[in-house]
Amino acid sequence: MKNLLKLFIALTVVSSLSSCGYNSMVQKREAVNKEWANVESAYQRRADLVPNLVNTVKGVANFESSTLQKVVEARANATSIKIDPKDLTDENIAKFQAAQNELKGSLSRLLATVENYPDLKATENFRELQAQLEGTENRINTERNRFNESVNDYNAYIQGFPQMIFAKSFGFTPKGYFKADAGADKAPEVKF
Repeated sequence: MKNLLKLFIALTVVSSLSSCGYNSMVQKREAVNKEWANVESAYQRRADLVPNLVNTVKGVANFESSTLQKVVEARANATSIKIDPKDLTDENIAKFQAAQNELKGSLSRLLATVENYPDLKATENFRELQAQLEGTENRINTERNRFNESVNDYNAYIQGFPQMIFAKSFGFTPKGYFKADAGADKAPEVKF
């Protein structure tokens, strides 16, 4: 009789785990982890292009070395920040995003400075690198959007009923999102 009771309890526990959505929570968490890896991969692609861009620009005599140094430093800072997918909180994503924005800003300043060097702009290697950077920025935006969609799906699922009853006890906590940069809500001022 005791064995039958133990079997009944075991079956009840197993069926409650499947009805609480444990397997679905795992699948959705892994989807978030996969999308995070895609985000990191897109950012890594940009970071990998930076040394080629810097070396191409270095070849031009009298180019501002301080501008190049800032790009190199921003790249080092951006690649030093790693986030474990288990710690995808709003704060950690904001730190990651800030470092990446620093690199993006220094690259923008570099490309703006290049305007003063028509010989550099005319080189095929530089034009190709510039096109690759533009494409990479588009990939980054696409991957960030996919990540946010995956996080939304995961967060909504673990906060729904009955999953919310079991999610925290199994270690499923909400994940953070990429957010718009400060000031992105204001249209840029155009002056002629």
